[in-house]
Amino acid sequence: MRASVPLRAPVPLLAPVPLRARWPLRSGVALALFALLAVACDPSATRPSSASPSPSPAPSVAVASATPSATPSATPAPTPAIVLRPLVPVTDFRAPWTETSAQEVAAVLAGTSERYSAIEVVEAQRFKVLAALGLGLPGDRTRFILAPDLGALKADLAASRDRLAFLLADDVDPSVRALGWAGAFLFGGDRVGAAADWPLQATFIEVEGSPSAVAPMRYDPATAWTLVAGGDILLDRGVALAVGASSRGVDFPFDGGTVTITSRCKDCSVFGWDLPRTERTGDEGAVRALLSGADLAIANFENPAPDAFKFHESGTVFSADPALIEGLVNAGIDYLSLGNNHIRDAGARGILDTIENLDGWGIAHSGAGADLSAARTPALLAAGGVTVAILGYDTIAGGYFATADLAGSAPLTAENVREDVAVARAAGAGLVIVFPHWGTEYDPTPFAGQRRLAEAAIDAGADMVIGNHAHWAAGMEIYKGKPIWYALGNFVFDQSWSEPTMEGITLELTFSGTELVQVRMRPHLILEKAQPNFMDPAGSGAVVMGQVWAASEGLLDW
Repeated sequence: MRASVPLRAPVPLLAPVPLRARWPLRSGVALALFALLAVACDPSATRPSSASPSPSPAPSVAVASATPSATPSATPAPTPAIVLRPLVPVTDFRAPWTETSAQEVAAVLAGTSERYSAIEVVEAQRFKVLAALGLGLPGDRTRFILAPDLGALKADLAASRDRLAFLLADDVDPSVRALGWAGAFLFGGDRVGAAADWPLQATFIEVEGSPSAVAPMRYDPATAWTLVAGGDILLDRGVALAVGASSRGVDFPFDGGTVTITSRCKDCSVFGWDLPRTERTGDEGAVRALLSGADLAIANFENPAPDAFKFHESGTVFSADPALIEGLVNAGIDYLSLGNNHIRDAGARGILDTIENLDGWGIAHSGAGADLSAARTPALLAAGGVTVAILGYDTIAGGYFATADLAGSAPLTAENVREDVAVARAAGAGLVIVFPHWGTEYDPTPFAGQRRLAEAAIDAGADMVIGNHAHWAAGMEIYKGKPIWYALGNFVFDQSWSEPTMEGITLELTFSGTELVQVRMRPHLILEKAQPNFMDPAGSGAVVMGQVWAASEGLLDW
């Protein structure tokens, strides 16, 4: 699931001043000499910026040096060593791009790139970036921008939105989009297996006994972990028909690959909506690969799955055949929230059956229970050496809320979430996710009361909020540095009567311990009333991503 990419020397680029004309970087000794030159020119060359201690070892290469003439009183000179650190291309958080290349860097500096107007780097790291790219100082400085510090660079990316930057891996955070390089990725489920496998490396010189040591890496792809989150899952009505009546089997909903929208049929929906005409573009199984490759995969279960289930051909009362849960297990789903406005559609008995059936399949859950205390109990899962707590809640169906002696859902209130987050922390949770069902259906913009509840969850100590219910992908917010997704939209659902209900976003989050370091929002389109397929965010997926950004106005600085 995490394919390693062999370490490759940087690809040389055309530059006005070819610094490595005499010292080709294919030679380890020449690389050391080049790095020593960078030390002489670069006051920050002995240490990376904003790094803190970590147990991860640093890859290093000893520098060959001439042996001095021996004298009886000579003291051996300290042996310098080259320490490599991953250097990452990054851009604006909202950019639809996923990777870049040496050829694109050359195009940016030549003024011919269709994506970027300039390269930007932190001033103190400019020589390291140039060395890693095999470049001399560019002649046109308007296309090579120096930021005074890391904060200024990240602010510039959010403001300009058409710049390509390079950062040390330890300086990458969710406010920027990390890109792949030469077909390799440092973040996400398909990341390289080790830091040394990353093809773009910055060079530091460390001299034995020097007070300025290169700090250990904080981010290590070998110990990072990923969480994938999907929106609403329905296993009744049209989804049940797509799975069962056609004899496709329980795995069909998660066999999706990639799709493009070729055109739109005007007013083709029974409700007067335009509907997309689509073409599958391959990559069958990409959705399953993302889910099964994640350390944790989570979603909302928009129906009970009771033993005495009843198929519903239409309407808004749901119950699912518990046998269909096998498809979720096969896809790698680890957790399902039961805190929603349909969980008691089969009565209190249906909730108890659903819990028992999920337990039987080994899928964790929260958000509903045999009584109020059970409904508010967090699910605890392990990933990357971290205990992750997920608290499910509903705000929609008050008549379905659990009581002291009746099965139901967990109601989301500021008081409840404050108490429940504290319980999760006391149980050992290093990361707490609040997973609410809330908002207005078919509206991507959060309202004031919804935002107050989201902020109450963060104030209570939650690390993020991932919501659902709107059946549309909705806006997101950053509050006190913590992300809030108000709705991911439909994931496995049969609402094929409008394009927005057929679309959604799948989150791919990369963590280093308890720290969120990268966010990727993958747009998808549901085909055949059951199966999500990924869209190119720069192509067909731009519509749903634009919907998310528009609904995030005033809430998202990134």
